[in-house]
Amino acid sequence: MFPCFFLIIITVTACRNDMEKVHLFDEKDVPQQLLDSVRAIQSSDGKMQVLLTTPAVTIYDKPERKTEYPQGVQLQVFDNGTLSANITADYAYSLDDQKTIEAQRNVIIIDFSTGDTFYLQSLVWNSSEHRIYSMEPVKSVNGQQVTYGDGFESDDNLKQPFILHQRGTLAIDDE
Repeated sequence: MFPCFFLIIITVTACRNDMEKVHLFDEKDVPQQLLDSVRAIQSSDGKMQVLLTTPAVTIYDKPERKTEYPQGVQLQVFDNGTLSANITADYAYSLDDQKTIEAQRNVIIIDFSTGDTFYLQSLVWNSSEHRIYSMEPVKSVNGQQVTYGDGFESDDNLKQPFILHQRGTLAIDDE
């Protein structure tokens, strides 16, 4: 009789959970997927439009659908098969339900069609509005011309970039 009683006590004791420890693992903090070394291509009519490259992706379902790029991201934008722009950032995330992506920390946009390079600390792409913008300070370099501003706006193809409240230097030939 004693050995059975002993087994029952061990079993009951082993099945108890410390509720404080259980709450440490809140399911909204646990990613649904972890991806490593990702290359994703968006194309239309057989032509590449965007190539996304990142060392890591973390995907969450709760409390909202969110995708993080914790080790940075590179986006290459193509126009009719030709590389037209390159965007890099040290960190990015997308809020899938809001159709927005925000790039943060050392955001660099290189527009190959104009030769402009933009330096920002954050950049938001709203795909439903077809708009890219930032309300953070921006620096633009094109050759010897350096322009500073208090924000950045463009269509999502970077065809019409605009710097808010521009100020800067302009190289003038002495000829």
